[in-house]
Amino acid sequence: MRAVDIVLSALALLCLAPALLLICLVVRLTSPGPALFRQVRVGRYGRPFGLLKYRTMEHGAVGPAVTERNDDRVTPVGRFLRRWKLDELPQLVNVLRGEMSLVGPRPEVPEYVAHYTDAQREALSVRPGLTGAATLAYRNEEALLAGREDVVAYYLAEVMPAKLAIELRYLRRRSIRTDLGLLVRTAWLVLSGR
Repeated sequence: MRAVDIVLSALALLCLAPALLLICLVVRLTSPGPALFRQVRVGRYGRPFGLLKYRTMEHGAVGPAVTERNDDRVTPVGRFLRRWKLDELPQLVNVLRGEMSLVGPRPEVPEYVAHYTDAQREALSVRPGLTGAATLAYRNEEALLAGREDVVAYYLAEVMPAKLAIELRYLRRRSIRTDLGLLVRTAWLVLSGR
């Protein structure tokens, strides 16, 4: 699959270059700070890497790594980018570098990975993905977290284990066919706005 990752991410970056530059410009012009945001995530074999995203929050905002729907830290442009998942596009660079794959378990921040059980750590046996089975199942995660008294505690106790269970089931039946199916479903959901 690595060859497919390289070819598809390179083609996507080439074809989307004008849109990627336009998004950079809009982010920079609508709120102070850089257009890109780099966050340490845990990759294959537990190695940390710098995951790239368009900055969707106020520059210098602090708080939990997970966000709920009405998080005050998110800018108006950031809300739009998140709604259409455009904030994730810079991760095509992570895929090209070999830090990520197009399909696989989503990478978590180190402080959340510290809560993984031994069985859940199997999700770290592959490159993390730009999309995956749990990504699609929890596409509206911010709405699910909205209104929780302790967003992080709820995420760690309920959401993260459920997502990891989905990812571990995916890993047991992973194939080129399932990966292509997940890519097609992701494209359809993003383009249809569902």
